[in-house]
Amino acid sequence: MREGARILVTGGASGLGAAVASAVTDAGASAYVLDRQAPVPRFPWEQVDLADGRATEKAVQRVAESGGLDGVVTAAGTDACGDLDDVPAQDWERVVRVNLLGTAAVVRAAAPWLEQRGGRLVLVGSTLGLRALPAATAYCASKFGVVGFARALTAELSGRVGVTLLQPGGMDTAFFDGRPEQFKPAADQPLAAPADVAAAALFALEQPPGSEIKELVIAPPSEPSWP
Repeated sequence: MREGARILVTGGASGLGAAVASAVTDAGASAYVLDRQAPVPRFPWEQVDLADGRATEKAVQRVAESGGLDGVVTAAGTDACGDLDDVPAQDWERVVRVNLLGTAAVVRAAAPWLEQRGGRLVLVGSTLGLRALPAATAYCASKFGVVGFARALTAELSGRVGVTLLQPGGMDTAFFDGRPEQFKPAADQPLAAPADVAAAALFALEQPPGSEIKELVIAPPSEPSWP
């Protein structure tokens, strides 16, 4: 990645997004964060809720207009665990709006800017976009959607913008905080370090012209949702 490259990271205030923003900065590039909360450490950021697609598009546009874009990592994500008839409709639908429709809104706004510089998209899916589990209908629907979106986008943007689908397993982040115990990882379940998954995102962003990492699955050896 060239020094001074501008990388937009969604969900960059915590978890994987924060790890990606730090990795990008350590590599000599500049990270710009979209999130509902301010990132710590501080990166340039736009406050936005990815459930609001039009506001998301405008936030991406503001970042791009301030100096262009060389890459985007869509690390923002949310969940609403429980059986379909136990999860309030607005909570279920918010998962799809953030994880899938929010991702599409970011790409819609960013793609023309990335094409100008031969930039790259790293779309963060999940191993639960490949294997469905009960009490996870909203999350699986959104992440299965991201898989289809990324694969179609790869064909659509071929030769113009690089597209990588990054599929992490469980990570050691605050993503599981506040859940009922039955929806948390087992105490002995290994979880990936966000920094390790961020390194995979950076690897995809740093590919030379003419080379693309199409898809990456990164998870602990005993990841229960893989294969």
